[in-house]
Amino acid sequence: MEQYNVTGMSCAACQARVEKVVNAIDGVESCTVSLLTNSMGVEGSASPEEIIKAVEAAGYGASIKKPDKETPASIVNDDPLKDTETPVLKKRLTASVILLIPLMYVSMGHMLWNWPLPPFLTGNHVAMGLYELLIAGFIMVINQKFFVSGFKGLIHRSPNMDTLVALGATASYAYSVYALFAMTAAVMDSNTEQVMYYMDQFYFESAAAILTLITVGKTLEARSKGRTTDALKSLMELTPKTAVILDGDTEKTVSVDEVKVGDKFVVRPGDNIPVDGIVKEGESAVNESALTGESIPVEKQTGDKVSAATINTSGYMVCEATKVGEDTTLAGIIRMVSDAAATKAPIAKIADRVSGVFVPVVIGIALVTFIAWLLTGQTFGYAVARAVSVLVISCPCALGLATPVAIMVGNGVGAKNGILFKTAAIQELTGKIQIAALDKTGTITTGIMRVTDVISLNDISEKELLEAAYALESKSEHPISKAIVDHAKEHDIRLRETTEFEVLSGNGLRAKLDGADVAAGNARFISGITDQDLSISENIDELSGQGKTPVLFAKNNKLIGIIAVADTIKEDTPQAVGELRKMGIHVVMLTGDNEITAKAIAGQAGVDEVIAGVLPDGKEAVIRKLMEQGKVAMVGDGINDAPALTRADVGIAIGAGTDIAIDAADVVLMKSSIRDVAAAVRISRATIRNIHENLFWAFFYNVIGIPLAAGCFTAAFGWTLNPMFGAAAMGLSSFCVVSNALRLNLIKVHDGTAKTT
Repeated sequence: MEQYNVTGMSCAACQARVEKVVNAIDGVESCTVSLLTNSMGVEGSASPEEIIKAVEAAGYGASIKKPDKETPASIVNDDPLKDTETPVLKKRLTASVILLIPLMYVSMGHMLWNWPLPPFLTGNHVAMGLYELLIAGFIMVINQKFFVSGFKGLIHRSPNMDTLVALGATASYAYSVYALFAMTAAVMDSNTEQVMYYMDQFYFESAAAILTLITVGKTLEARSKGRTTDALKSLMELTPKTAVILDGDTEKTVSVDEVKVGDKFVVRPGDNIPVDGIVKEGESAVNESALTGESIPVEKQTGDKVSAATINTSGYMVCEATKVGEDTTLAGIIRMVSDAAATKAPIAKIADRVSGVFVPVVIGIALVTFIAWLLTGQTFGYAVARAVSVLVISCPCALGLATPVAIMVGNGVGAKNGILFKTAAIQELTGKIQIAALDKTGTITTGIMRVTDVISLNDISEKELLEAAYALESKSEHPISKAIVDHAKEHDIRLRETTEFEVLSGNGLRAKLDGADVAAGNARFISGITDQDLSISENIDELSGQGKTPVLFAKNNKLIGIIAVADTIKEDTPQAVGELRKMGIHVVMLTGDNEITAKAIAGQAGVDEVIAGVLPDGKEAVIRKLMEQGKVAMVGDGINDAPALTRADVGIAIGAGTDIAIDAADVVLMKSSIRDVAAAVRISRATIRNIHENLFWAFFYNVIGIPLAAGCFTAAFGWTLNPMFGAAAMGLSSFCVVSNALRLNLIKVHDGTAKTT
């Protein structure tokens, strides 16, 4: 997907117009425009120049967001997230308010409450009219953007929110100018009654107040919109600017853009790690909270991976660069968050359909309102006031922002907690999952074999058993052997030399230790070389029933003990599974283990269902079958999980897993904790709930506000709406929608007691 920045959009109608013209270009497969970030994502073979030309022909501006080396500098925007709108709006607002105060003093303070006037205006109604005309004119010039954008939209047959504002302010001002000229004629005729009548027909203050109040709303909205992209801005600010690389024995500080794969770089305590790499020398603790949200530093030793933008908290390290520039983990996260903001959730389609016809319909309602009041015998001024009220209270912005602001804030909350949604559609769908299929190894369990039990037999001490086991297993590369070796090292067991070492494939190991025959293996193998005590079978069955793998050891054809090894479940697995079940999600464990071992692990984890004996290539078929029962999320971390992750409605990859699994998934959990599966669902459900609230208020506001402005309640209740109050309501409606979305920042993503439906 190629991303662009779009300028000149003021509401959802603009968004719909840009999408329409770009989708009409040959070679464009899809186009999604975000009013929130003023961005556009385009898929297809159309050239950037062709796309930008079409956007400009529609009356808007465009520039490419992520250039390559071939992209002309003239169509690139270097800082797409910089808030250039708020400072401009603040200046406009300040100047407008300074001028509006003296205008309101004369038009309302004097006329309603008889406040004193300066001598040059006292008793001179024409002078008062000219005074109001000039100040209102200055305010209109200051806020000329509404008129330029609004009437440009009309010319391009794509009216927008600015069109409504421009028409309302122009109608008020034009009618007031007519009233002023009519007043001069009445003055010439010495018709005092007519003079006072036309004095009451001035709407100069309405034209000026409409522009000022909507600018207030626009300023508040711009500031709030800026806060919705804070997470993305924070990620971008984390990008290191320099790196200290080794050139032979010399340290050299260079721009991070100059670092190449294979370069060795130095990281001192307190330094940001500039690029992704592998530790070659030294050890330290690294704060990875910028990427994972986890505040506890992670110990790093030779051979461990480090990531750009993480902080070295203690030791000195020399690392070798493995990923630079756009390939680093941080760049990938920024890309995911940015791409998600440039996509649309399915729920947004409702608002999009309404927004596409909203402004023309409102203009039609205003015309009908104007004509209807004239036909009922009301004055021309009264009819104008009602039509203007309809124009300025209608707010397509609230509809257009209802979905994207919530998606962006929810996406930002996820990013801060190490939970990355790749698209807005997935962010919506995650909250609807009914079945969570969890891969066992590396997801429910640690994926690392550990010794759980050491049982010595026949007058052999535990130390003697471990010495024999260490001597045998130290020469094997098997994961079970590694677990036993690690356990021996932890207990300071002496490593003794063996001779005549032999690996018996599928059975075990055999060697000589101090002249004695020693062997290790499964029960079938050991029972064939020793007179095994039948009572041992009970121990083996019990250990197997607990999900452990028993390894038997013999010396001179005599059984000397059992060491049980297991891939233990992660500490937070039972809590994570419990949270998912509490949220009404059916939890399934997928594993290639036998039924007995699988059920033992499942019992510890607390899952609802176990599907055992699943071969690596069979997971995708299992997911397909589960999808017949409801929406399915597949959670995995391995290469063999990729087909299942792709097949599921929502593929969730554990962040410590393989690149293939992460690429295939729709959601990435950077912390590798399955508690984050529940957190992702929680974020999704809170986001969708927030979108529903925003859409409700956006529709409710317009459904109630437009009839009130048109005067539909005048006959029954005597309710009318001054255009100025309509403008204030319009200006604040979008601000309220954005502010409601910002409440998502308060989500407690790991609070199992939080509301989730």
